[in-house]
Amino acid sequence: AFRYGQFDEGKARIVLDTTGPIAIAKAAMTNARSGPGVVLTIELKSTDAAAFGDGTGGGRKPPATAESPTDHVTPALPKRATAKPIIVIDPGHGGIDPGAVGAANLLEKDLVLTVSRRVWELLEQSGRYDIVMTRARDVFVSLSERLKISRQAGADLFISIHADSIEQAYAQSIKGATVYTLSERASDAEARAIAEKENASDLIAGLDVAGGEENDDVKNILLDLMKRETANFSAEFSRTLVAKLKSNISLSRDPERAAAFKVLRQTHAPSVLVELGYVSNPDESRQMQSARWQEKVAKSIVTAVDTYFSKRASVSR
Repeated sequence: AFRYGQFDEGKARIVLDTTGPIAIAKAAMTNARSGPGVVLTIELKSTDAAAFGDGTGGGRKPPATAESPTDHVTPALPKRATAKPIIVIDPGHGGIDPGAVGAANLLEKDLVLTVSRRVWELLEQSGRYDIVMTRARDVFVSLSERLKISRQAGADLFISIHADSIEQAYAQSIKGATVYTLSERASDAEARAIAEKENASDLIAGLDVAGGEENDDVKNILLDLMKRETANFSAEFSRTLVAKLKSNISLSRDPERAAAFKVLRQTHAPSVLVELGYVSNPDESRQMQSARWQEKVAKSIVTAVDTYFSKRASVSR
């Protein structure tokens, strides 16, 4: 059986009830041949209960130790005076939530995980940081759990990595990377729309997030955060990252933006959300799938991290 319902204007959810555990073998969305609609095609395959639960993120417990990004969460040790900076890398979406679906069926969740793994490897090779991954394989992690991972790790910097898409009518002309910081008031209508889309990740997985998340307490936290030095550090890292990306990949028309992304609601750490580009743009989608492009992006992020912490170290002396 199946059920469906509308959450809000432009937001709906479909729930499939199956007789046993299943996995999504393939998913794609195309424009309808006639009319303004779209056609969503999902191919299902049978699986076992353990794999189904793992794919949805159900019943998962963080491992006791972690030595590589093959584990789900890397627990951080308590901070010491001489501790290395702790970097949290947050590959968006995952598991039941594919994120944006681009040209040639490129899935956002796969692209950002590949880039995030390479960032992890390069940062690890430098020996200068302790690195935490919110996910290191194809599993769903809720937005609140991503925030919890960052808090428990005692992050010094949080980098959420995503890719965007846009309706087919504009796909050929819209491309380029954008770096977002937190703001209760979006810098423009497009930034607000993107934040709403990314914030809907939990709804896609069927989580009930309507219970008071958008209350006055959250708004007060946002307002307070914007007054803290954390907001200034986030803006500083955003500028640094945009400068490093600019010399290696295409940027959007306005590459520094702000909006109320849930995953950036962190009073303890500077945080940014990077949209690597538009998977809906055929040319950019092809570039994104190349190892050379992914390497350039990963190195740009790592160079920005090095520059940011080098400045912080020089100021603290």
